[in-house]
Amino acid sequence: MRRLRRLVMAAGILLPLPAAAAPYAPQDEVERGLWMQVNEAERKLQTSDFVIRDPALNAYVRDVLCREVGEDQCGEARIYVMRTPYFNASMAPNGMMQVWSGLLLRMENEAQLAAVLGHEFAHYKERHTLRLFHNIRDKTNAAAWLGFVPFGFVAQLGIGMSMFSFSREMERDADAKSIDYLVKGGYDPAAATRVWSRLRDEMDATAVERKTKSRKDKNGGLLATHPPSAERVDTLKALAAAHPQAARDLGRERYRAALAPFWGKFFDDQAKLNDFGASEYLLKQLAEGGWTAELLFARGELYRRRAQAGDFQAAAGFYRDAAAAGGAMPEIWRGLGLSLIKGGDAEAGRKEIHEYLRRAPDAEDRAMMVMLAGEPT
Repeated sequence: MRRLRRLVMAAGILLPLPAAAAPYAPQDEVERGLWMQVNEAERKLQTSDFVIRDPALNAYVRDVLCREVGEDQCGEARIYVMRTPYFNASMAPNGMMQVWSGLLLRMENEAQLAAVLGHEFAHYKERHTLRLFHNIRDKTNAAAWLGFVPFGFVAQLGIGMSMFSFSREMERDADAKSIDYLVKGGYDPAAATRVWSRLRDEMDATAVERKTKSRKDKNGGLLATHPPSAERVDTLKALAAAHPQAARDLGRERYRAALAPFWGKFFDDQAKLNDFGASEYLLKQLAEGGWTAELLFARGELYRRRAQAGDFQAAAGFYRDAAAAGGAMPEIWRGLGLSLIKGGDAEAGRKEIHEYLRRAPDAEDRAMMVMLAGEPT
């Protein structure tokens, strides 16, 4: 089916977009031009290899949005969960919403996810994108600006970052309405503050590791849809405090259960960004309730890949801790063996590689591991 869709797209045939409520229709020729651009981007997005098509995960994200904005409104959104390891979510004026795996990795609970989804939905409902569009149109040549907006190009890459940097007024408006959505859905309104304060701390962790100045108080450029700032954290805290009688549901266990099949892959994507400070920070935050076998394994992988002085020894310790915590993933012994070999204990490392091969006889990297361990084929 996906191959057929690609062939149809290549032939220049426009596919129909999924049915959704349409509370707003373009009002003039310029707005219709914008809609054409965004609709075309969505059609290309539908065939992207970056889209995570798992029915359970997609249903879960949609259910969170519907719980807070209501069934009557959530049908306006067409949600695409993207495997892209950065913190981002966006919603286009035609109802196309993207949620990136890097954002899902960073959320501690369902309420935090609801805070971000509500923020983006508020931008959409208040037509902030259109207001910004008209503002730019008034100052520039609209036709030239439409030609500049690379929605199709971005979506084709599968990393459709929002192309709009909203004003302070719009951001405050979306933040306020996201708190209202949280309260309506029965979520803890303080969850929104936690999202942005943690993002600031993550930027600090990156800066410490790289020995640079933190970018947490930087206002971004065209692509900075979500500028993390101290002012924003303070505002969200005050907005949440205005609802002392609100429910305090966080949905931590529900969130963990929904993300469990994907968490390992999402963190692996994060680790490959070569941002050790941020990755280590994320692991420590996720381990606030205790280090699980999965978290210990991920930490071992992180240190093994960094490969600085002492990292192989540290990684070996984390892998052993993961096994002691009940971890049964064969990759634990693979990582342990590689760490021991790289750390100078080749004999012990080969034994662990043998154990890995025993636990995963059909491993994709079996041939390479057999060569490394000296096991006869």
